[in-house]
Amino acid sequence: MSFQYRASTASAGLTVLVLTAQSAAAASGVVEEIVVTGDLREAELLRTPASVSVIDGATIAARGATHLEDVLNVAPNVNFASGASRARFFQIRGIGERGQFAEPIDPSVGVIVDDVDLSGAAGAATLFDMRQVEVFRGPQSGRYGANAHAGLIVMRSNAPTDEFEARLELDAGEFESRRVGAVVSGPITGPRLTGRVALQANESDGYIDNAFLGRPTAERDERLLRTRLRWLASDRVTADLSWTRVEVDNGYDNFSFESSRNTRSDSPGQDDHDADLLSLRVDYDGDGIDAEFIGAASDSRIDYGYDEDWTFVGFDPAEYSSTDRYLRDRDTTSLELRLRSDATGRILGDRADWLAGLYFHEREVDLTRLYTFLTGPFTSSYETQRIAAFGELRTDLTNRLRLVAGLRHERRDDGYADSEGVAFDPEEGLWGGRAGLEFDLGANLLAFVTSARGYKAGGFNTDGTLDADLRRFDSESVWNHEIGLKGRFANGALGARLALFWMDRSDQQVATSEVRVRGDGSAEFIDFVGNAAEGTNHGLELEFDWAATAALTLSGSLGLLSTEFDDFVNVAGQDLSRRDQAHAPRYQFHLAAHWQDSRGRFARLETEGRDDFYWSDSHGERARAYELVHARAGWRGERVEISVFGRNLTDEDYGVRGFGGFGNDPRNGYAAEEYVQLGEPRIVGVSARVEL
Repeated sequence: MSFQYRASTASAGLTVLVLTAQSAAAASGVVEEIVVTGDLREAELLRTPASVSVIDGATIAARGATHLEDVLNVAPNVNFASGASRARFFQIRGIGERGQFAEPIDPSVGVIVDDVDLSGAAGAATLFDMRQVEVFRGPQSGRYGANAHAGLIVMRSNAPTDEFEARLELDAGEFESRRVGAVVSGPITGPRLTGRVALQANESDGYIDNAFLGRPTAERDERLLRTRLRWLASDRVTADLSWTRVEVDNGYDNFSFESSRNTRSDSPGQDDHDADLLSLRVDYDGDGIDAEFIGAASDSRIDYGYDEDWTFVGFDPAEYSSTDRYLRDRDTTSLELRLRSDATGRILGDRADWLAGLYFHEREVDLTRLYTFLTGPFTSSYETQRIAAFGELRTDLTNRLRLVAGLRHERRDDGYADSEGVAFDPEEGLWGGRAGLEFDLGANLLAFVTSARGYKAGGFNTDGTLDADLRRFDSESVWNHEIGLKGRFANGALGARLALFWMDRSDQQVATSEVRVRGDGSAEFIDFVGNAAEGTNHGLELEFDWAATAALTLSGSLGLLSTEFDDFVNVAGQDLSRRDQAHAPRYQFHLAAHWQDSRGRFARLETEGRDDFYWSDSHGERARAYELVHARAGWRGERVEISVFGRNLTDEDYGVRGFGGFGNDPRNGYAAEEYVQLGEPRIVGVSARVEL
């Protein structure tokens, strides 16, 4: 099936949805409008001239989601790579990193949790008491800079409430899964000072059985404490303070020679992440000019390791035995000041809204690597500083037509040094932004066309065995051209959002690898980044939500994606020109039906799926296409909700990380094979929620 055929089919589907909804009964329910908070200005979803998916708290709860990776399949053209107990890296429209071993790395997809930067460290991106997740597709460099080269994921937790509320949640399921969470919110000293506290513990034996040790070895133990304070200091000043403590103590033992959920490692690994996240947001409502200050900091300690040989001593006479472990201390600090016009501060004859800002970001990462084949611990220190100025102007050309133009300039200074004597100290100036037109086709229908430039800083590879010509790589830029249409139809019962995009990538950064054979026949797997000449990514994205009747709501998304290298030969000498880029499935879809009657009974059925895709740009192994089915049913009263749920009901085997181009099995002489980390099997359980 060609991409063109898929695109035309999706457009026809949108037309059918609109016509069907317009003929629906006027009694159909109306979906509440969603507000997007992650852009430079808050706006309703259908008034935001960008491709953004908003996954609300109801969807998070219905899917029983505990981590960011559990909800991203709802958004079109979004993928993730695991390679750990939880996904840390994401891909949007085919662009994004897939993993990290050595330092440094700068993610193409930013992750922001209550204003705190967790880009590249999303193992701590837990979802309990989360208001919504916003997925911005396409370059967001004007908003966030280099770490939003492909897109941006913004997570916003629930704010304190003016009235007292409390709830308790309990889940239990297969593999000894159990989860307990509690929330308390309300006034502290009256309506001017309110607070909220959320706690959760999530435990599971995991779905990996280690035959050698005779026990589960990919267990999960995840704990969360989130506190928020809101202070109405005056009629003009509001301050929001947030502190989150995340403790992740998970096992990691997910690879076997047979790519199954049965392993035989004698030294199973770990994926621990302890983090403190702190943020302060102060809003000032002035006369003509509003001001916003955002300060955020995080302190993360990450311990990631694995049994490299995936087996035990004595398994085979030709075996080798090794473990690899990475311990990181990661600190980030960011400061941002925004000034923007209000309704009385417009310029250009009261036709233009304006915004200007300054941004500072600093990240420090200290790494200690403990590896069997090293003579001693490897250590490195990496620091990066970013200082940026940005602005945006939204000008009314007519009563229905607006011009939007924004620009950001960023100065970046990096410093790196390690115990192998490798050192770099580059500086670079980068710029990005967007320009576009918005056109109101009606009271509930918006069309837009935009061009946005994203950027990603150049860098350096640090592995001590790399050749000199593989050390440095250049910065990458991307132009994203997009046309979109979004609106509400059938008296507000149907919301639909459609976008077509074309992305041109220059000096494309490509994560690849080289395999070098050791003296004992085992393979050394070296990751590094290089530049391809050019690449193109284009596609279509469709989302809809439809209150078909007072009891039945339907929603869904479709992403079509075509990616290819225009000119690229990898380090192994393979010509990948015109080949699909890695982790870029040609289609993705999600469909959900939610039913609830007047007696509180409810049921939800959903399915999601994606096409096959290349695991890497270093070899030809591919992830298999798959479809998953999930369901939940129960009863909801005034204060109590009880339900049963099932995830992956058909017990589909699907991959969440894959490798190839090397061998690890001594029984076949270490012949090159594909190795896959499988996702979650069928999970069935019960859930209860009580409002106190």
